[in-house]
Amino acid sequence: MIRVAVIGSGAISSAHIEAYLTFKGRCQIVAVCDFYVEKAEKCKQKYQLDCAVYHDYHELLGQDDIDLISVCTPPYTHAEIAVNALKSGKHVVVEKPMASSLEECDRMNDAAHKSGKILSVISQNRFGDAIMKLKRVLDSGLAGTIVHAQVDSHWWRGYEYYDLWWRGTWEKEGGGCTLNHAVHHIDMFQWLMGMPEQVTAVMRNTSHDNAEVEDLSIAILTYSRALAQITSSVVHHGQEQQLIFQGEKARISMPWRVTASTSRENGFPQDNSELKEEINLLAEQVPPLPYTGHKGQLDDVLTAIENGTGKVLVTGQEGRKTLELITAIYQSASTRTTVTLPLQPNSPFYTSSGMMANAPRFYEKKRTIVGFDTNEIIVSGETS
Repeated sequence: MIRVAVIGSGAISSAHIEAYLTFKGRCQIVAVCDFYVEKAEKCKQKYQLDCAVYHDYHELLGQDDIDLISVCTPPYTHAEIAVNALKSGKHVVVEKPMASSLEECDRMNDAAHKSGKILSVISQNRFGDAIMKLKRVLDSGLAGTIVHAQVDSHWWRGYEYYDLWWRGTWEKEGGGCTLNHAVHHIDMFQWLMGMPEQVTAVMRNTSHDNAEVEDLSIAILTYSRALAQITSSVVHHGQEQQLIFQGEKARISMPWRVTASTSRENGFPQDNSELKEEINLLAEQVPPLPYTGHKGQLDDVLTAIENGTGKVLVTGQEGRKTLELITAIYQSASTRTTVTLPLQPNSPFYTSSGMMANAPRFYEKKRTIVGFDTNEIIVSGETS
């Protein structure tokens, strides 16, 4: 039986707790911790947990009856908690984004390497049937070399969203929609396409004057034989989200759609129904996942602990790649220059302090609340 502690009892902790409760025969939640201890108590009562409640996470690190820790706190706290938990001999699952800076990611990965424990960064959207089909087809090469990709991470958040105490500042949230919303799609994209050579980006705050950070960014990514564009937003009504890959032979996307063309004598397109059928057949052969979303990822972590391999789909190194791409977007947009990857430790955006010193503050955050009356949130486009 794997014994689990959840640090942070805000809205996202529900996704972790409900996932762990799905695997009652394999794991047990033995502790919940929150700086606001009354929130931890409410969480315990809501899920009828037989567990201890802590005010300070340091208190539970010395407990021998804890094997795995889920870190569900604001981004600026992730590195400190994860590093200390790994040093204490605990496996760690940390919510997205992995951390507030690449320097923090490197400290987390170093602690994981030295401890021999698992560090997994929540990327629950990788654990979905649609993305697995898309990856299988892309990896097959049926679509040909990818020449263009389009990432639309369109969300909508109202004015009040940034009233929560830690949101809307470079110091505590670490960024705006590019980091905390588009991270889902950017993670899936880089998993499928790999890292670009260069990034050119712009960003603005168009609609939220209680936030320092951006609510809209657009990035152009350059590869050796391809271009890609990423739109990150919390100002798009309808929240339409998609990943589109244009190959030399076919177009495939999520939501699932396939289009394939061949050339007529005069160079104009004609439908390639045979290739479309072949691609759709391959996609249909991908077996459905037993669990998806947070349940899928935490099942992956539990399995790695149980079989002793320590091999998980989303490692700390994978989490770092996603943050590196996001950091490059911020650096390019802030400095109004094209940024070359990989980013080096001498990059002005490598550290949190460097980010805060160089990132623009679109507005001053003037209103702050501890929490909302409801913890209802949107996870992967679904209300939970």
